Amino acid sequence: MTTFYEDINYGELRLDGAMITKVCEGLIAFIWQNYQENNCNTYLIDTDMRILIDPGHRHLFDHVLRGLNALGIQLTGIDVVLITHAHPDHLEGISLFKKPTLFTMGLDDYRLMKDLAGPSLQMPEPDFFLREGDLKLGSRHFQVIASPGHSPGSVCIYWPDKKALFTGDVAFFQGIGRTDLPGGDGALLKESIRRIAALDVEYLLTGHGNVVAGKDKVEANFRMIEDYWFDYL
Repeated sequence: MTTFYEDINYGELRLDGAMITKVCEGLIAFIWQNYQENNCNTYLIDTDMRILIDPGHRHLFDHVLRGLNALGIQLTGIDVVLITHAHPDHLEGISLFKKPTLFTMGLDDYRLMKDLAGPSLQMPEPDFFLREGDLKLGSRHFQVIASPGHSPGSVCIYWPDKKALFTGDVAFFQGIGRTDLPGGDGALLKESIRRIAALDVEYLLTGHGNVVAGKDKVEANFRMIEDYWFDYL
């Protein structure tokens, strides 16, 4: 059985043919591993509420669906779908969910998406918008961190109880989000990365590529990003 970081309680398992990564208790990752296709990592917070972060493209949702089915979870069992930013490879899958599942994302990115798509936009309106500050879902408390740069309304989500940070496309393992898409801004991305790098993080849960597990590895990853990538922003 392969794990990215064998010295951390973190690893992959196969259930009924589905690849599932247990990050820690109550947190599951569905890591996208076909690099010939454009899709994102999807995360499941499974506590007293089930929160799915970034379902990805609708037509590439099968790997998430297989994982959920292997865990005995139906789409109707997801309480909230949370989108980190308004790019199709992170949010198209929202169209697969029906009420009473709630949908949330940042207001600025929702407005940008509506402006760009116009009448062709085919997705539900969010039930509420993510804003900077505290977010309570069930008994769990999170922090929403406005993180523009890759997109104007991008957010990162910090789960203090687990020291877990969901970065969307702000920061990756040894990489950063691109800034040449509509609303991208290199100076803002630098500022956003500096903000999240100051948090106490054990698990860096990126939108693409490998999860970074372990406080020392997370800190080293942020140092590498600043030392190398900031010169290009």
